[in-house]
Amino acid sequence: MAQQFNEISSVQPRDPQLLKAAKPKRFGFMNVPFVAIVAVLVAYGLVVQFSATSADADYSFARQLSGVVIGLILAVGISRFDYHALGGFTTLFLVLIVVLLISPHLPFIGVSNKGATSWIKLGPLPQLQPGEFAKVLVVLLCASVVSRYGGRLDDLREYLKTVAILAVPFVAIMTQPDFGTGLVYLVIATFTLIAGGANWRFMVGTVVAGLAFCVLVFVTDPILDSIAGTDVGLKDYQRARLMVWNGSTTDTSGDAYNVQQAMIAIGSGGLTGKGFMNATQSTLGFLPEAPTDFVFCVLAEEFGFVGAVVLIVLYAALILASILIARRSNDLFGMLIVMACVGLWTFQIFENIGMDIGLMPVTGIPLPFMSYGTSFMIMNFCLVGLINSIWVHNGH
Repeated sequence: MAQQFNEISSVQPRDPQLLKAAKPKRFGFMNVPFVAIVAVLVAYGLVVQFSATSADADYSFARQLSGVVIGLILAVGISRFDYHALGGFTTLFLVLIVVLLISPHLPFIGVSNKGATSWIKLGPLPQLQPGEFAKVLVVLLCASVVSRYGGRLDDLREYLKTVAILAVPFVAIMTQPDFGTGLVYLVIATFTLIAGGANWRFMVGTVVAGLAFCVLVFVTDPILDSIAGTDVGLKDYQRARLMVWNGSTTDTSGDAYNVQQAMIAIGSGGLTGKGFMNATQSTLGFLPEAPTDFVFCVLAEEFGFVGAVVLIVLYAALILASILIARRSNDLFGMLIVMACVGLWTFQIFENIGMDIGLMPVTGIPLPFMSYGTSFMIMNFCLVGLINSIWVHNGH
């Protein structure tokens, strides 16, 4: 895909001819199929969240709805903003990402929960998760850096320099630590590099080195913990999740409980489900974190196999519509933004549903437009705004 942009990628973001060509036409303020798919997904998510949050006092449907309203306003504003102007702010993106990701460590505003310091509290406002907002900046950072190479990244030195820059968000998020969000950052970078024409041999070498490093950490972590007398690398719960995933432990009263209850909820839905508001696994408290990590289980229990297939079809349509917008982009920067968003959504969909059915380890990665979370919902709408901006400002 990157090759078709070799000639036009050198166009400057404020090139008058490009801006003239990008002038929106009548009724060109949005890509109707793309926006319609998002609207249906959001509506579907709100229906499921109304049920999931009704049985848990720790969650508020009104707050989820506020995330949709704020996100919608931001999406409209971003859609009207010319994304070309963002192409030259690589350093600013990097600085803002680091500031956001270290903000939970600041006194008086940082909030710790379940072994991670990933939230901030600003006065009367609800808790916010900077790592979610940083995803938007990571998308822009990756697209800005990789687009410099015009669709071909064959020089090893330049490739390593690029990888080093794109690794900064992962290092910053691991200070919290939030390994799940860190994985999302890495996937965004990977999709951007692939779409941006990075040498496949370099990419394979990077993946192999990364996997080898993960294996080394997993093997040596108990030794380092025993020497230090505390968790040095992996947390105990992270190691337990990996052991459940690879079948090393099957104690359904312990570490494997969440996965077991998730699969019971999905299986009990049958073909057409138990009906709206009748998800007994979540309402009776058997399914932990139902509105967030395991919202797909609530959907499958209430609407069955049919409801789950409808969701997957909607996601497939979302990805396809996004790719079609990427192919119609007049510049490499815009195409890479869309492909980075595609990578983010694809990975989160695959990981979240995969962990619910036992195919992937439990990581706490939320499901796009479905999982509970104001910060998460606003982030997704910002990505929608970026993609629609690319459609609008390419003269469609």
